[in-house]
Amino acid sequence: MAILIVDDNATNLVLLTALSRSVAETEPVAFEDPSAALNWCVDNQPDLVLVDYMMPDVDGHQFIQRFRALPEQQDVPIIMVTTENQRDIRQKALELGATEFLAKPIDSVEFRIRVRNLLALSKARQQLSNRSQWLAEEVERATAMIRERERELVLRLSRAAEYRDPETGAHIVRMSSYAAVIAEALGCDADYVDSIRLAAPMHDIGKLGIPDYILLKPGRLTPEELTIMHRHAEIGERILSGSLSPLIQLAGTIAAGHHEKFDGSGYPAGLRGEEIPLAARIVAVADVFDALTSERPYKKPWSFEDARQFLLDGRGHHFCPRCVDAFMQSWEAILKVHRSFPDEHVTAEDLPAEFSGE
Repeated sequence: MAILIVDDNATNLVLLTALSRSVAETEPVAFEDPSAALNWCVDNQPDLVLVDYMMPDVDGHQFIQRFRALPEQQDVPIIMVTTENQRDIRQKALELGATEFLAKPIDSVEFRIRVRNLLALSKARQQLSNRSQWLAEEVERATAMIRERERELVLRLSRAAEYRDPETGAHIVRMSSYAAVIAEALGCDADYVDSIRLAAPMHDIGKLGIPDYILLKPGRLTPEELTIMHRHAEIGERILSGSLSPLIQLAGTIAAGHHEKFDGSGYPAGLRGEEIPLAARIVAVADVFDALTSERPYKKPWSFEDARQFLLDGRGHHFCPRCVDAFMQSWEAILKVHRSFPDEHVTAEDLPAEFSGE
């Protein structure tokens, strides 16, 4: 246990050091200069402080006040050693953070009892702090494990969607990356951006409930088939609803709302403007852009400029104006994503490390 002794009298330092050594069986750290002692405390943590009251430049009150202001030194026991017995001096010392008092001349028996008790208190405080730190680390470890399991669930659900709709492999990677770029440009915090990137791949998970003859039809859908296809938003919400995981909840919000339109003409609920959750508005822009610029059995890919103009034309009608503006101001980042994940040979297995938890 580290005992710090501060006294401007060399004789007192020798006495207090000898008494302290007999109690703690350790070599105390002693200073005649209180300023030097305070400098030592910046990088060191004592378990107990013995400080004289009557010192010329920095008295005991001033030392305690400055010591308590240092990081990590708020709970260290302090014994003030003084010949003064005035109530106001002791009261002020207590207000500043003193724990105990010893009167001069020092009684060796009283000294040993008080020092032993306060060292035991300091040791108990240290053990409690160590246990709190251990518990915090265990909670962090358990939370990280839950996050890893959530990421694994995202990957497996994305793979399931890919097996039903083979063209979604590269699409979900690009689209989720576009969504993260938009969220970042909107000023969303890093945790939200990461959540959007992880949850967006499940936007079309409801297609698991769409019949193959509609989902895999090479040509355009009939009005009746289109009505059935539109149900995938509700199906996706039902698949993901009821989860206690914030990430899966966000994915459910995206699945339900990414086909809503800003002017209220979308589906399934006909939500308008800010009624549509931000995550769904972000993914709507990312999803449509990638769908337009990707080849499908029933269409050729649009040029980037045509797709970009489509978003601008739909600003405030189909799409959230803020999301479109964020997309446009991040154009270089969008192009980089597209170059990074071409259609050829891209599957859910090729998801970036963020998705796989690696």
